[in-house]
Amino acid sequence: MPTRDRLLAVLTAVLWGCNFLAIHATLTHFPPLLAAGVRFLLVAVPTMLLVPWPKVKLRWLLGYGLGFGTLQFAFLFVGMDTGMPTGLASLVLQASAPLTVVLGALLLREQLTARQVVGITLAVLGMAAIAWQRAEHAALLPVVLTLLGALSWAVGNLCARKAEAPNPLHFTLWSSVVPPIPMFVLSLVFEGPRAQWQAVSTAFTSEALLALAGLAYVVVFGTVVGSGIWTTLMRRNPASTVAPFSLLVPVVGLTLAFVVLDERPTPVEIAASVVVVGGVLLGSLPRRPRRGRTHAVTGSSAAGSERGDTRPARMSSA
Repeated sequence: MPTRDRLLAVLTAVLWGCNFLAIHATLTHFPPLLAAGVRFLLVAVPTMLLVPWPKVKLRWLLGYGLGFGTLQFAFLFVGMDTGMPTGLASLVLQASAPLTVVLGALLLREQLTARQVVGITLAVLGMAAIAWQRAEHAALLPVVLTLLGALSWAVGNLCARKAEAPNPLHFTLWSSVVPPIPMFVLSLVFEGPRAQWQAVSTAFTSEALLALAGLAYVVVFGTVVGSGIWTTLMRRNPASTVAPFSLLVPVVGLTLAFVVLDERPTPVEIAASVVVVGGVLLGSLPRRPRRGRTHAVTGSSAAGSERGDTRPARMSSA
């Protein structure tokens, strides 16, 4: 992987880590479900006008849009709005990686390696420790909501895998067309038209500037720029080389939450975070290639090759 691509991968992780701080700012003014709907609407409109159709089956696009888009961000935004610390949200959402592996094994019959099982177990233990620590402070619900967001992301990952999109960036952008209507309906039911109107009618006041800046960051840098760079890196390099850089996202998120928001995780949460990141990294490492026997081939030129698991990993941001 060239140095330029490594720097771009780090930049993407920083952009996505800052995304959680931007979401925190957005939720200071906008109700969470309304904010999520507006976020996707601002991506969906130019996508429908400017981006070609991704040439995939509609059911997989809908599945990804509902899983990755609607449900993940509904749970995440509501979780953060009800008290999930910004830094921990960036970490707990990484549970989507082991959950994707587990769902792939259960639903797609993908074989798990011993290393993946150990990594998943470590990640689950770390998440359980964080949930236990949060429960001690009567704040278990936000953790559960964020974990449901991670599970929704994992379901979306399976739909993306089945879609086998020729152009992953076009597929990701078109998936933003799915969430706005369900998000606005959920917002209407759970937040009410009064809260919606209050947020929209005062959106351009001086008090809402920080929230608007956060929303703009999520749309431009978190979604378009971040996903664009990441998709380009996935095209140019093996997925197993690029994917581990996503583990820098919670590092950035936790650090920024500590510096900017003065969020101070407990020693148990810090230790559990290390365990979670280590487990996700261990579970996401590529399968070691098996040594095959060399066969002599006559006639047309051919060679025996070692086959590893080269299936691309789809990574996204909050």
